[in-house]
Amino acid sequence: MIDQCLRYGDLDIPYQVLFVPGKQRKVSIHVHPNGRVQVDAPPQTSLADIKQAVNKRSRWLCDHLERIREQRAWVLPREYVSGEGHFYLGRRYVLKIRRIKRQPPNVKLNRGLLQVTTGDVTRDAVKQLLWVWYKDHARKQFDRRLEALLLETSWVREQPAWKLRTMKKQWGSCSPKGILSLNPHLVKAPSQCINYVLLHELCHLKFHNHSRNFYRLLKKQMPEWEALKGRLDGMAELLLNC
Repeated sequence: MIDQCLRYGDLDIPYQVLFVPGKQRKVSIHVHPNGRVQVDAPPQTSLADIKQAVNKRSRWLCDHLERIREQRAWVLPREYVSGEGHFYLGRRYVLKIRRIKRQPPNVKLNRGLLQVTTGDVTRDAVKQLLWVWYKDHARKQFDRRLEALLLETSWVREQPAWKLRTMKKQWGSCSPKGILSLNPHLVKAPSQCINYVLLHELCHLKFHNHSRNFYRLLKKQMPEWEALKGRLDGMAELLLNC
């Protein structure tokens, strides 16, 4: 990544440029939930052209960053009450809590809402119901995606053993015995970011390090991995918040 800076009025807005192999034509500007600005560009694009593209979006960029600063005031901490935003597969859902005593508690997605039905609407009770729901969906999503990735990873003959493990700073890890640990919070991230983390760990089954060979294999399988990592890093504070 290349660090750059946009001057807009009295503001200095830093941004990082990432040249993405295989990307065609246009420069893409992403503002992550933590306020970091990432610019993805085709490999042949000059820094002057990138700067021009960013300058054209400067007003939009400033407005977007201001909204993020305002939103972060209510994002933390979570209270698990109706109206809060919670993520699943990269999409933000509004939490809606329905208090119904004579019905088994449940959680479901319903028209843009993450709906929790329960007789106990205390913070801890709602949090626990949501956490069970997230882990259940994480198991299903990760299992299905690992199975699909096996078709593209010739060095992995069968789906490796894996488990859910809540981690504060990591999305996944691979033990010396080849057992994958995957953070259930990852299921809140966009699908492509989930696939990146899974592929990253599968590459560790061939190279259990972060050597040049490891990154060569990762890039061969997923040329845009750096852009996806940047996107995921930008969402980490929001997705890991519980």
